[in-house]
Amino acid sequence: MNAADPPPIDVLVAAATAGDEDAWAALVSRFTPLIWSVVSGFHLRSGDAADVNQTVWLRLVEHLPRLREPAALPMWIAKTARHECLRVLRTSRRTWLFDPLTGSEAVAGTWTEPGAAPVDDRLLQAERQHALREAFAQLPSRCQELLGLMLHDPPLSYDEIGNRMGMPVGSVGPTRGRCLHRLRQCPALAAFVNAAAAPSSERGDRSEPAPTRP
Repeated sequence: MNAADPPPIDVLVAAATAGDEDAWAALVSRFTPLIWSVVSGFHLRSGDAADVNQTVWLRLVEHLPRLREPAALPMWIAKTARHECLRVLRTSRRTWLFDPLTGSEAVAGTWTEPGAAPVDDRLLQAERQHALREAFAQLPSRCQELLGLMLHDPPLSYDEIGNRMGMPVGSVGPTRGRCLHRLRQCPALAAFVNAAAAPSSERGDRSEPAPTRP
């Protein structure tokens, strides 16, 4: 793992749960931009936006000792922030309008702009990439070598990969499948894989209440 990479989420969560203030500060520093990126899409008043940010962290304090999948924390934070924003909008009974000149639309409090990915999606993508690096580092060296060869540019044939690794060509495909399965099952990555496979209602649809745990 690159020395510049932040500590794994599960390490930070465990330390923060044990009362490590530095670990809690690291969580706040790491995920506050994610909260604000979600909040910014709802165009709340500054006071309401600050309240949402505060509420998300208060909820995390309450549930931190019971987190089942620390690796899912980024998605939990984003879902909880969205839920709190919608709660504020319902309370204030605000009305959002469609702009026919730009084609931009605010639906249920979420501002979307054609051709532009939401900022929180980009931050979640960065978290997924970090989780992938963590998961890859946990694989056996044999799997790391094989998957690395699979990503070679230009692509290598199975014959070339088999020769480099000293294994029968017929074993390359099945071994690759087993390595990918182990990669998906790594705790650092499993939460993102499961979330991608879940129905939309399980991934935090806007009509659903905020999850009580990541």
